[in-house]
Amino acid sequence: MKKVNIIKSGALELLAPAGDLQKLKTALTFGADAVYFGLPGFSLRARVNKFSKEDIRKGAEICRKQNKKFYVTINIYAHNLHLKALPDHLEFINEIKPNAVILSDPGVLRMVKKYCPEIPIHISTQVNATNLEAVKFWAEQGVERIILAREVTLDEIREIKQEAPKIELEVFVHGAMCMAYSGRCLLSKWMTGRSANLGDCAQPCRWMYNKTNSEESLSKGIKNSQDKIESIVDDKKRFLIDVEEDQHGSYFFNSYDLCLIEYLDKLAEAGIDSFKIEGRGKSVYYVAVTTRAYRKVLDALNLQMTTDIKEDKNLAKIITKQKRELERLSHRGFWTGFLLKDEPPHLTERSYLPTNWEFVGISVDKKTNDGKKRQVFVHNQLAVNEEVEVITPTENQKNKIIKIANSKGVVLEKAHGGQNEIFNITFEEEVSGDFLLRKDLT
Repeated sequence: MKKVNIIKSGALELLAPAGDLQKLKTALTFGADAVYFGLPGFSLRARVNKFSKEDIRKGAEICRKQNKKFYVTINIYAHNLHLKALPDHLEFINEIKPNAVILSDPGVLRMVKKYCPEIPIHISTQVNATNLEAVKFWAEQGVERIILAREVTLDEIREIKQEAPKIELEVFVHGAMCMAYSGRCLLSKWMTGRSANLGDCAQPCRWMYNKTNSEESLSKGIKNSQDKIESIVDDKKRFLIDVEEDQHGSYFFNSYDLCLIEYLDKLAEAGIDSFKIEGRGKSVYYVAVTTRAYRKVLDALNLQMTTDIKEDKNLAKIITKQKRELERLSHRGFWTGFLLKDEPPHLTERSYLPTNWEFVGISVDKKTNDGKKRQVFVHNQLAVNEEVEVITPTENQKNKIIKIANSKGVVLEKAHGGQNEIFNITFEEEVSGDFLLRKDLT
């Protein structure tokens, strides 16, 4: 088979989520080329966006020092009241000068072009760009990059890039899938009054729904003049929806999680410029493991840019190993989304698949006189003589806890998560640089 140069060196971007400043730092440490985070009040992750404007200033400075890019999301579907408040926020955007803003509302786009004419614009996946003409339309508006809808297939991506080669294309390669069309969902607004399209989704698609007697639910419905059920609510204001499942309940809106780590070469060949990881609301552990996994595969592709992935056994081993790392995270099962024209599977048995691994801590110091003694912010219980796995930006290392002391120097047998405390941990083997800790629960 003829070898083809599928990747220009350095051309592919790995874009990771940053729900707060710690996650931003972790994403960069574990291999992200760029990060994205929300502008307070104007992001589709309002409840999980822990960035203040001061945090954003610090994050921008960190990115610039490391020669990394950062994008700010302003991707709500804005109403007039939002637009009235937007100019002050756009002044702040001009101050921090991100590499781009991510938006979905045409009105917001007009205002960004007016107040921030020098800031590049990326169009959010929320606009549902699923075809060539839509991409051309946004390009005509001066947009630099399109984040394609998750529903676009590989063949469609290839055709769009061939016909519109100058526009940058970005796709989600990993993370949660919305049960609605690229995030346009009204369930949360209808059931809780919290609008997903204003960044305040209650995620009712992830709730567990228990089966109840169908006659009972119908009897408590509210009927209109035509004797039809308009809504089904019981006396405690709970929604009663007819659904059949087993005794454990049903997650009948639930979707598998997206995982395209095995198809990065195909996406690169099709013309994708940026590979995006979903998860601003996920843990720092999730950010570290997913970013590192995709970094290692992209590095292998860059290194062997003239080698067909199916012919390269070493690259295949790297992909297999990194997918196993992803499977150690809590997830809902993986699938390839709509990329290969597959019908979406339905995960009805549970919210998350079980995992044997538990995230227990993250380093907070850079260097000590003794490499075996490190400061760790503990998230879950750690005990003396317990074996742990140290997760670094390059590898996993087996190690053992020898000694635990609190900030006052009191020696302890155990350190517990939830205490919001930094502990001095002595390891059996030396540990250097930034790291996270996890332990095997089996």
